[in-house]
Amino acid sequence: MVLLDELKSRLTAYEEPLKDLRDSLDLASKKLRIEELQKRLEEPGFWDDPETSQQVMKELKGLQDSVKQIEQLFSNYEDMKLLIEMSEEEGDEETSSEIEEELEAFEATFEELRIGTLLTGPYDKDNAIVTLHAGAGGTESCDWAGMLYRMYTRWAEKKGYDVEELDYLEGDVAGIKGVTFEVKGENAYGYLRSEKGVHRLVRISPFNAAGKRQTSFASCDVIPDIEEDIDIEINDDDLKIDTYRSSGAGGQHINKTSSAVRITHLPTGIVVQCQNERSQHMNKDKAMQMLKSKLYLMKQQEQAEKMSDIRGEVRDINFGNQIRSYVMQPYTLVKDHRTNTEVSNVNGVMDGNIDPFINAYLSAGTGQSDEA
Repeated sequence: MVLLDELKSRLTAYEEPLKDLRDSLDLASKKLRIEELQKRLEEPGFWDDPETSQQVMKELKGLQDSVKQIEQLFSNYEDMKLLIEMSEEEGDEETSSEIEEELEAFEATFEELRIGTLLTGPYDKDNAIVTLHAGAGGTESCDWAGMLYRMYTRWAEKKGYDVEELDYLEGDVAGIKGVTFEVKGENAYGYLRSEKGVHRLVRISPFNAAGKRQTSFASCDVIPDIEEDIDIEINDDDLKIDTYRSSGAGGQHINKTSSAVRITHLPTGIVVQCQNERSQHMNKDKAMQMLKSKLYLMKQQEQAEKMSDIRGEVRDINFGNQIRSYVMQPYTLVKDHRTNTEVSNVNGVMDGNIDPFINAYLSAGTGQSDEA
């Protein structure tokens, strides 16, 4: 059993970091902004514009949740200090297990809020558009891409984010050849940009009758869904636009009309596609928005090597380029090759527990390259 003095020492170590965190979180400004937004709700005609009112409500809820979490963190800190003092005075070591449980929850929340202060990039608060492609490995890689899709949707659910599928191409036997989906929620891009790159799987393949270990690859590309109108010129002659029948599951237009849209930007080779909207026109608009986001980000990067950070497709999806390896046999280990972060619970990672890798990447420096 952990002794009270050990728990007291762990808690006391947070005294100065908590002060620094309080300054970084700027609680007063958040509360002031909440008051401003609440006054807007009372303005005549506010609800006449559904799009604007929805954005305001989204920002208000995000701020209220943030303030509640911050205040709860400091309240829990004071409560634990008091509980430890009372337990010491009464010589009650039996409460140590209860205090340890509360301390672990406190530490997890503290780390979450600390990481949030690192998300200061111009697009970190935006929604994220994620594209997964199966790489070398045939059916095994398609299955691996499907596993990654499940991993990211589980992670998004744990964060309280919404996931909208934009494009989906099934594998011939199992899994998926490719999928594009949008993760909607505050700081979605700030977190998920750390996932950009090639992901490598090592396991005994269920598709191999000989039961041999097999290595498979899938790529992950992440861009922000930049909401404001992007001032970037695109020449119509530089675009190759194809329409095709939607192949995803569900929807009244699936396999009935050629409503899906694929746009190729010929000068850069960037390909974007969307099939989940209600009409071909809406799919084209969404695809063009994705293309503009990619081109705008590329324009902001002055160094050529940084272009691969934005265009995950330019990397070969095979051995030597991976940012992370997921080993299931003969041992279990997930290792991020950029930060050397390791987690032995592979099943937990595949169930969406990828925050240790995201947090380590952001803590190491948000501007670093994705090179393995």
